[in-house]
Amino acid sequence: MQTRTLSVLFVSILLVTSGVGVGAAGASMAGSDATESLTSSTVGTVPAQTSNIGGSPDLDVYAPNPNLVPGQTNEIRLQITNDGDLRFGNAANSEIVTTARNVRADVEASGPLSVESGEQSIGSVTTSSFGELPVSLNVPEGVEQGTYTLNLDLTYSYISSGESRTVTVSRDVDVRVRDDARFRVVSVESDAQVGDSGTLETTIENVGSETARNADISFGSESITVNGGESGSVRVEEIAPGETATVAYDVEVDGDLPVQQYMLSGGVRFDDPDGISRTDGELSLGILPLGEQEFAITNIDSGLRVGEDGDLIGTVRNDGPVPARNVVVQYAGEDQSVLPTERSTAVGTLDPDERTNFSLPISISSEAEAGLRSLDMAVQYRNDEGEIRTDESLVVTAEVASERDRFGVEVQNRSISAGGTRTVDVAVTNNLNETTSDVEARLFANDPLDTGDTDTGYVQSLDPGETTTMTLELTTTGSATPGSTYPISLDFRYDDADGDSQLTDTYRIPIDVTESEDGGLPLPLIIVALLVAGTGALVIYRRRQ
Repeated sequence: MQTRTLSVLFVSILLVTSGVGVGAAGASMAGSDATESLTSSTVGTVPAQTSNIGGSPDLDVYAPNPNLVPGQTNEIRLQITNDGDLRFGNAANSEIVTTARNVRADVEASGPLSVESGEQSIGSVTTSSFGELPVSLNVPEGVEQGTYTLNLDLTYSYISSGESRTVTVSRDVDVRVRDDARFRVVSVESDAQVGDSGTLETTIENVGSETARNADISFGSESITVNGGESGSVRVEEIAPGETATVAYDVEVDGDLPVQQYMLSGGVRFDDPDGISRTDGELSLGILPLGEQEFAITNIDSGLRVGEDGDLIGTVRNDGPVPARNVVVQYAGEDQSVLPTERSTAVGTLDPDERTNFSLPISISSEAEAGLRSLDMAVQYRNDEGEIRTDESLVVTAEVASERDRFGVEVQNRSISAGGTRTVDVAVTNNLNETTSDVEARLFANDPLDTGDTDTGYVQSLDPGETTTMTLELTTTGSATPGSTYPISLDFRYDDADGDSQLTDTYRIPIDVTESEDGGLPLPLIIVALLVAGTGALVIYRRRQ
């Protein structure tokens, strides 16, 4: 103690005799726990009013949380305080001489510890506020527990007795290596997919020397949602040294993300054996999600036609990467002329690369145009968790055929003799792709043609492509001219496969009028002759009376 006092006194005498001044001597005496050296004198212009005030800063260093964890880089924050001393002058202006300006710190560590951060500037430190210095310390795995010293060189400027001075002081601060409960990630497993959710399961081990109680284990990422938020926490009641704990999280990967490794950072908040809350926040793990579930629709066979119900037939394939359960193929378009009889058809479960055929009933309105159509399709399925997912990226091209008559109508003999009556055999063919039922045909005719007693025909059902013959009756009036052609009309009312009643457009069939088959006079001449004969007979009768 006497040696230390004599040293300080000796330095003070030297500073005074060398003309440095009282301020520098005060800084040296304030730093009695370390060495102090003067590196320069006047710096820049100092206001004249400071010549009548003297003093100096007195810096010290503290570590509010000096605890270090082995096997990682520790971030600690040191506090630089200032107990500056006013030697003489007005106390109201004391900060002029007690403020340490442009404080710079250079830190070195003793023993097995090493400092990653270099020299840092922390600005000015006054007697009313401290400066904060972040320090990165590498603490090797297996380092012995105990206290270690950090050596700091603090360089700063200050004003005293009208002069600006720069000094460097050395300070020491102790840090402590504790071997609390510490953790490392042992294994990671995940079935999460891009655009879907899954499970992340990880196992951590307590590699420290103390038991962790009430351990809250959390992981999070900006890219991957964990347990419904950006991070998730799972509690484990106790993890002893050398023991492991396995925790699971629900994770969801956005559909816009590429397939690549994503890092989740985490930590463990726990209670040590003394009940003090501690944190190991240096955990991290990588997760490689599976690719997004994809499907393909191929081998399109279009049975679509304007004005009719048809079927879109194709093959759906699961392009993986995982099985898809309860797969349903859907028409997903909004075209007003495309009217799906049913919007979807189920095809069951498909393993990766497995395919199966499907048929989707679709009706095309009569206002639609024939030609190639792009149809938006979707595949709905359930994942391993039973949750419904949908691939809406599918588009197929299908040919829509032009409109056609729903029934084919053919009359074998299209002639009738003048003044005659005959039956007309009409061959009716179902041109639709569905069975029709309660098919009723009705015959219409205009003068000089007319329908007879049988002007309707009926068949209970017609399968696609099936033909039936209906017999109807047709007559001619006296005004029919042999060699002329007159139209007759037919329409059909029927029930489609869904039981809905439908009415076709009118079919027009030409009928040729021929001479009477018996070779006699034409009916008009016969009528005229009869009238003439009757008139003559009447005249002769009256004369005889």
